[in-house]
Amino acid sequence: MIDFVATFIFFFAVIDPIGTVPVFIAVTRGYDAAAKRKIALIASLVAACILLFFAVVGEMLLSAMGIPLPAFQIAGGIVLFLFALSMIFGESKPEEEVRLIKDHRETAIFPLAVPSIAGPGAMLACVLMTENARFSLFEQMQTVAMMLFVLLLNLLLMLMASSVHKVIGNAGASVISRVMGLILASVAVTNALAGFVNYFDK
Repeated sequence: MIDFVATFIFFFAVIDPIGTVPVFIAVTRGYDAAAKRKIALIASLVAACILLFFAVVGEMLLSAMGIPLPAFQIAGGIVLFLFALSMIFGESKPEEEVRLIKDHRETAIFPLAVPSIAGPGAMLACVLMTENARFSLFEQMQTVAMMLFVLLLNLLLMLMASSVHKVIGNAGASVISRVMGLILASVAVTNALAGFVNYFDK
């Protein structure tokens, strides 16, 4: 049985639903309510498919390339840590991804589904949290279910984007994104240290 609270916080940090709200508002500015709902649904489905792919096939790809899981765990922890540092000290997620938008007719795929929802950190997290050596099939299914729950929460926040943004504003989303970055940095260090332990135990 996985720790549902810890897994939820981990995926909430890497997917960052709060930080997606300003991105969604910028992408859908000028669209009517029906079009906004369609864009939110498409973006969520595409992001879910991408993350499910990494959760199911990610480890097999590593095995096919001859990369040991502890090495990927160490590398993944380092990358997640750098990703977390960019959330804390660099441009926050809303600021960075809103800047990627070239016009308001951008598709739901970019930058909403990728990299706003299914970003590099979320892809790595799916692989690290579904390792066959560390987690049973039932635990992996629980992890995937928790990841899908966070994506559902992300969808609901996009559908309520206007109301949420009025409450927290860009500044509030930036603060929350940086706090999530601090949590993610702690998780990343834990993963990297576990990778070192697993590698030298072999």
